[in-house]
Order: sequence, then C-alpha cells, then structure tokens
Amino acid sequence: MIIESSEGMQNKLLPDTSIVIAFRLRGTVSSVDIKGKTTLPTSLITGLRKSSRLVNYEKNTAVLLVIFKETGLSTFLKTPAHEFFGESISLEQLFPKEQLHALEDQLADSHSNLESFQLSERFFLKFLSSKKQDYLIVNAVQTIKLSKGSLPVKILVNTFPISHDAFEKRFRKTTGTSPKHFSSIVRFRHLISNYTANVTLTDLAYDSGFFDQNHFIKNFKSFTGETPRIFFQAGRFW
Repeated sequence: MIIESSEGMQNKLLPDTSIVIAFRLRGTVSSVDIKGKTTLPTSLITGLRKSSRLVNYEKNTAVLLVIFKETGLSTFLKTPAHEFFGESISLEQLFPKEQLHALEDQLADSHSNLESFQLSERFFLKFLSSKKQDYLIVNAVQTIKLSKGSLPVKILVNTFPISHDAFEKRFRKTTGTSPKHFSSIVRFRHLISNYTANVTLTDLAYDSGFFDQNHFIKNFKSFTGETPRIFFQAGRFW
C-alpha cells in the first residue's frame, strides 16, 4: 500500500493483526503520543499494539507500507514477532545496512508505484527462508478470524494436540501477541467495521460478548482511545 499526502494529514491507526514495515519515499512522518511528537526513521517495522496511535504526514509525503499476513513475518526474519510488540523499530537493526540503504535510495528515485512495489518485493525475497510456516498457528489464526474473535482461547487450545503454555509461546512468537489479545483485536475490528447508526451501544456491547456496558466502554476506550459514542461520531480511522 502507498499513502500519499499533498496537503498533510493525521491518521488514527487502530490496533490490527498484521505487522507492518514502512518505507518513507519522501517527506516527513511522525508519531504522536502522550510524550509528544517523534519523527520516524526512513524505514521501520511496527509491531502489534494494544491501543490506537496518531501518525502525522507532513505536506508532500509518501510512504510505502508492506503489510504482512499474520503468520508471514517468520519466513523473512529470525527475530520472534513478539519482540516488536508495541514498538516501532528501525530496519537498520534487522537487515544489512548496505542493502537496506541501497533500497531506500532506489525507492526515493522510483518513478511509479509499481516500480516501488517491485523494488521492495525483490529486497524481501533475498531474505525469504526455506523455513515452513507453523501451520498449527496458521490454523489457529484462521479459526479466531472465522469466529470473529469470540471463541474462548481455552476452547481453541483444546482443539490442538498441544499444551496451553506451548501454544501461547508459539502463537506469540509467530503473530506478535498472545491469542487472547489477538482475539480481542479481531473482535473489536469486526464490531467497528460492521457498526451502523441504528445499533444502540447496549446492543453493540451484548453482540460483542460483553454483558456489562461499562466493561465494554472501558475496553473500547482502551482500544480506540475514545468512548464508542465519540469514536463513531468522528468516523475516521485506519
């Protein structure tokens, strides 16, 4: 995906289930939190998160995003995915600097989106290993998504020939977070994506598996940074 901003903009990024690598093609990008504004490096990897964050794009900025499937990063990097949780780390810490900087220069000189995609694809294919994906975790991720995040982890684990602790460890290593948190992301992303104005917050809470509206609002605010009413009134998020 390529994001371009000619006039400058601010995006609210909700927690999602995919780890993302970003290459800044031009301009300036910064993240905003309670500590203030932090300018982001030219290329970085962002792990899964518990809460939303704000990202500022200055005028005439363009960014290439490489969005990995939930279990795909392990075939390119040896670093366990959970080490990126809640972090945005420069790719200089993960890939050979000479090859990375060469790619950054090529992307900056790219003449089309297609060329940028091809350059980044060739770069990652250099690091593609012969290691097979953990198909037990692949299956678990698919099951969680099919249940829209509503399947209790205990029931999920019981469908596999593995102990709970071993499952948790493998899931975090592959996806970047615990199965419980992963399910929570799936559940909230689903309810937000399917929200309509004719649904009351009480119904929304019950449909999402919450039997206490206050508990629902607290969890929703932790996920989005806002109460459900304010969040849906604003209407813009990524």
